[in-house]
This record gives sequence, C-alpha cells and structure tokens, in this order.
Amino acid sequence: MSSMVKAADLPQTIPVFPLPGALLLPRARLPLHIFEPRYLQMFDDALKTQTRLIGMVQPNEVPGRSGNGLHTIGCAGRLTQFSETEDNRYLITLTGISRFRVQKEVEGFTPYRRCEVTWDGFHRDLGQSEADGVFDREGFLTLLGKFFDSKGLSADWETLKEADDELLINSLSMMLDFEPEDKQALLEAPSLSTRRETLVTLIEFALRGGIEGELMQ
Repeated sequence: MSSMVKAADLPQTIPVFPLPGALLLPRARLPLHIFEPRYLQMFDDALKTQTRLIGMVQPNEVPGRSGNGLHTIGCAGRLTQFSETEDNRYLITLTGISRFRVQKEVEGFTPYRRCEVTWDGFHRDLGQSEADGVFDREGFLTLLGKFFDSKGLSADWETLKEADDELLINSLSMMLDFEPEDKQALLEAPSLSTRRETLVTLIEFALRGGIEGELMQ
C-alpha cells in the first residue's frame, strides 16, 4: 500500500492509539496486543474502513505543558494481520504507512481518541525504502555489540549484517528499550541517516551511563 498510495488518498481523521514507548515507522511492522474494550472497539471500527489505519502516537503529558496530551507527530499503520485469542483479545500487526501531524482532536462518541491530521511534509514515507549513503555498518555493529553485551542481550548477527539499511536501523529503533521521548526523537528524524545518527547517540549515551554506574558501585 505504501508504494502506491498518495497523501491525498489518506483520511483526514484517524483513530489514535497513545501508547508510551511504542514506536511505529514507515514500512516497518509493529505487533500489538489489544485487550482494553475501547481499543477493541477501535480495532473493530478500523477494520470497517477502506484504509484500515490506526495512528500510533506518544503521550505528551509533561506537567505544566499545555495541549491535548499527545505529541504532534505520530505514524499511521495499516492493519495487516490479526488473530483472536480464546478470551476475546486480539494480536494484531500494524504496517507503517506514513507519519502525520496532529492538527486537533475530534470530539465524538467513540470510546477511543480520534484526531484530524495532515500528511504534509511526509511524502518520502510513501515511497520506496531509504538507504543510508554514509552508513559505517561495521562500526555500527561493533557499537551495537557493546550495547547488547551491557544489557545481556543476544542477536542473530548474520541477519543484522545482511539486513538492508532501513530494515536494520528502523527495526532497532523500534525494538530497543529507550525512553518515550527518545523514541519520539527517532520518529521525527527527517531522514534515515539522521535516525541512524540519533540511534548511535542514544546507544553511546546508554553505554556511558552503564560505565558510570559501574564506577559508582
């Protein structure tokens, strides 16, 4: 869908799912477990639409900050897979289509939140996969290895070495355990190269924090 759809074909109003730390990026897949009644209703309603879009957006509830409690920029995903459990819950997969900018929240009778959005400025999201022309993959994987060791994580390094630039950088941006505000910075990165630079900065910061923590013990 993302390679064929135009921004003009996307709806102006979409349901939004404010979930701290859950990052969706264009052309990437995000698995979700849906069980709250309001989000079950959102899922059912989204299935009835032509686009089957749900907007993932980070809450923005900083004390003293005005607004509707949502970050301005989110990413919409199309429902591409789902299965129902025996206790009436859903395991769903959203495939990222495009980022959006929240214009205002829509008042209505749905138990979930909906927003008017604009897709302007995110035309690149609807195109083909991005490449990172100055990506030092060997250096990046070395740094990533140190990070994984510090967290006690394992990885399929052969798969990481062979993954294309966008899949590697976006998957790690979504999967690694960073603070919600850091996830938002990764989402808002204007290009794949910028997202990779942001990801490297976050990994280096985490490594420095771990070293300082060890020294203080």
